Amino acid sequence: MPAEADLTGHAQLFALLGATASGKSALAIDVARQRRAAGRATEIVAIDAFTVYQGMDIGTAKPSQAIRDEIPHHMIDVYTPDHDLTVAEFQQAARHVIDERRALGIDLILVGGSGLYWRAVVDDLRFPPTDAAVRQALEQAYPCAESAYQQLQQTDQEAAIQIAPNNHRRIIRALEVGQLTGKSFAAFARQWEQFASRYDGLTVGYLEPDMAELQAQIALRTKTMLSEGLLNEARQLRANWSLSRTAAQGIGYAEAFAVLDGHAPQATLEETITQRTRRYARRQRTWFRRDPRCVAMNRQTLFAQWSVSKGVSHA
Repeated sequence: MPAEADLTGHAQLFALLGATASGKSALAIDVARQRRAAGRATEIVAIDAFTVYQGMDIGTAKPSQAIRDEIPHHMIDVYTPDHDLTVAEFQQAARHVIDERRALGIDLILVGGSGLYWRAVVDDLRFPPTDAAVRQALEQAYPCAESAYQQLQQTDQEAAIQIAPNNHRRIIRALEVGQLTGKSFAAFARQWEQFASRYDGLTVGYLEPDMAELQAQIALRTKTMLSEGLLNEARQLRANWSLSRTAAQGIGYAEAFAVLDGHAPQATLEETITQRTRRYARRQRTWFRRDPRCVAMNRQTLFAQWSVSKGVSHA
């Protein structure tokens, strides 16, 4: 039975969060498939820093084209990997999709593992502007962390207290923000202390498998990606595009590029990717645990709560 849009305007919004390899994408697909079979138009929005790029398929475990043909996915393959995507740009693009689809009465499941991108999309966060020319001028004026920090102490004492004196890149960023906005860099940072969604009725689901189970899934995922041709995909990416800084640093890709450039042995590629992914997963869990909306639930419970019978919602 084809899914039907709810033209009453009461579109539902879900967010399914969790670390890499926690099973959130598979669960979102199962939930969307069940809801659509019951007549409830449901689509998926990927809240992810890398599935948004074309050509980065294997290394991001991107849903297959067949699945995307069955269940509409948004914010996938939006940009070419030479585009230096910012969080602020992603924020605006994702919000446009959410507002547009919900206006049509379509339910959405936001799926993501990046705490940064998740909060940027759903919370009322403002990102300070950037200006490459201003940043370059500041880097030239203050070429070392010590001189930059001294300037920051004079112009933005609040930010200077919060930033490590040896973090040259962040100090320059704070100086840049101050010059462009006339406001303290710390004022923007304080926004992150508030956990309040801009979307009324948002339902949040958070998957947090046992760490041993998660580590095993990460190892299996890495092995699968390599067997499916991750190294060749990385080779094709570099052949087709001049990769942006963001795209080039994707987990799995950065390690594959190191092998292709002769800086690392292929024999240790699987272990290197697995270890980096596990470290990232621990950071993801820490990030989500700080968010009071993220209460760990198991797959079966979430599926039961978010499923629908014909014409009746249990969400």
